[in-house]
Amino acid sequence: YHAIQAGLDMAILNPSMIQIYDDIDQELLKRVEDVIFNRSNSATDDLLAYSIGLTESTIDKTIKVDAWRDGDNHERLVYALMKGITSSLEDDIDEARSLYPSAIDIIEGPLMDGMRNVGNLFGEGKMFLPQVVKSARVMKKAVAQLLPYIEAEKVGIASTSSGKILMATVKGDVHDIGKNIVSVVLQCNNFEVIDLGIMVAPNLIIETAIKEQVDMIGLSGLITPSLDEMSTVAKMLEDQNLDIPVLIGGATTSKLHTAIKIAPHYTHPVLYAHDATMGVECAKALMSPPNRDTFVKEVYADYEKVANLAKTHKTKLDDLNYARSKKPRLEFNSQTIKTPNFIGKKKITAKIEELIPYIDWSFFFTAWEFNKPYPAILEDPILGVEAKKLFDDANEMLAEFCANKSLTCEGMFGIFESYSTNDDIVVSDNDKTYTFHQMRQQKPGSDYLCLSDYVAPTSASTTDYMGAFIVTAGKGIKSLLAYYDANHDDYNKILTKVLADRLAEAFAEKLHQSIRIDYWGYAPDESIDLPGMLKGKYTGIRPAFGYPSLIDHSEKTVLYELLDATNQIGVTMTENYMMMPAATVSGLYFAHPNAKYFNLYHIGEDQIIDYASRKSMDKLSLEALISTRLDY
Repeated sequence: YHAIQAGLDMAILNPSMIQIYDDIDQELLKRVEDVIFNRSNSATDDLLAYSIGLTESTIDKTIKVDAWRDGDNHERLVYALMKGITSSLEDDIDEARSLYPSAIDIIEGPLMDGMRNVGNLFGEGKMFLPQVVKSARVMKKAVAQLLPYIEAEKVGIASTSSGKILMATVKGDVHDIGKNIVSVVLQCNNFEVIDLGIMVAPNLIIETAIKEQVDMIGLSGLITPSLDEMSTVAKMLEDQNLDIPVLIGGATTSKLHTAIKIAPHYTHPVLYAHDATMGVECAKALMSPPNRDTFVKEVYADYEKVANLAKTHKTKLDDLNYARSKKPRLEFNSQTIKTPNFIGKKKITAKIEELIPYIDWSFFFTAWEFNKPYPAILEDPILGVEAKKLFDDANEMLAEFCANKSLTCEGMFGIFESYSTNDDIVVSDNDKTYTFHQMRQQKPGSDYLCLSDYVAPTSASTTDYMGAFIVTAGKGIKSLLAYYDANHDDYNKILTKVLADRLAEAFAEKLHQSIRIDYWGYAPDESIDLPGMLKGKYTGIRPAFGYPSLIDHSEKTVLYELLDATNQIGVTMTENYMMMPAATVSGLYFAHPNAKYFNLYHIGEDQIIDYASRKSMDKLSLEALISTRLDY
């Protein structure tokens, strides 16, 4: 505090030790400053004498005193927003109503002052995403409390908005965690957000954008077909001569794809925002006339650079027939094939208590834009304090899930007699056969692998097997999310979705362990800890749909029929093959000791033609399903 007054430019310190100068107990402050400024010969002895009478608990109490409650109403509301505190909000809002001319003045005064501070601090990297979402929760609760008075006053609420943006997860796609996070951060930066939710058709997006006179449209998607839906929106905007800028985001999106597949369809800005920070930066630039043109030109110059770089580094793929001739020749005999202890299919349930030890917490933190692995993140000097708070909140919510049984985890798996033929895998169950179509690596220098390589061909003299699974941790989530929506609680809503996803992955991990040790039993003596499992240090593999070796989501239709998934555990699919509930994982099991995870990289047109023929599917539809993997 004093060094800053004297011109200090930078310091390195432990953020967990920072406290507000005015919050320090006045007696302690005087004695400390007597030492710092050498005000008397007895200053050190006086401080030591004072410290003898303190215990750790009284020191902690001194530091944590709620001095902010002594501020005026404006200061308290701003502080509550910045710290995400709701405990005194109702009383402070009631008090504010007697101090301000109208409810709108409260929103546009202390509440927006607090949110502007939050937005600025997040943009500067001084606040982290969980803190921002908690601040947004305070704002939503405050606005909800004021809403009856706003309606009575019949005054508009968006007069000082930074801009209006429509957000939507495109048709056929059900994942919206990232979209929800971006929406919250935009709201913290004073943007008005209209969220149409998931599986939104292009015509509804455009109709709403026109009706609401939005300043921009934000499109989100997780799977490859979603990219085509985004292109469709861009084409429709162009056809209708609209000039609304579009922001693109989501796990499957990229700067390259935006540049070459979406932006060319529209003569107005199409900007790729890879995270919440970039989303806000794009939105602010679009709403700033002096900077807008320069910003868009810089983005499009970057697009051109990325597209040219992609062309320069494009590798000519090997012919499919050549790739097949180079595939690995694996042994299929009593040494490599274990007859399963269980053959057929089975419905299973899992208690959340059983799944918690299998959670990959690193991916949990990644969802909150904390990009450092667990458990190291908890000790990080910058991220650690807030990461620990988030971790504690997550474990508290998991404990509630266990106590209230508010989420149900169910799954179906099966192990079946199988054989491979022509890069496909044929599975037999109750005298009925099911074919899983597979693709092969064509990248020069690769191992030219295909998942069918891990199943004995028809020419083998021994019977082989393949497994399949679908697990979900999303049953019951709708009522939880509805509860948090009703309570204007984005923080716990997002936390619920992220934890459900992690539990589904944990379920898949635990079930695979049971398959290896018990149900199939090809690794009965396995002893691998969770870090080892997460690194795939087990025998066999379990590629999930969406993995780099299993890129065709439409093959889930075969899986669903084989396991009777909809009837047995209630999981369904959208028109673009996204699973519902969203917290669902599905895939295949391979037990061959040489099986390993691999990436298909890009697929040549010759293989697309061959694959489409085997699958009895038209070429254009197949290309749409895996458009990011095509090399032509």
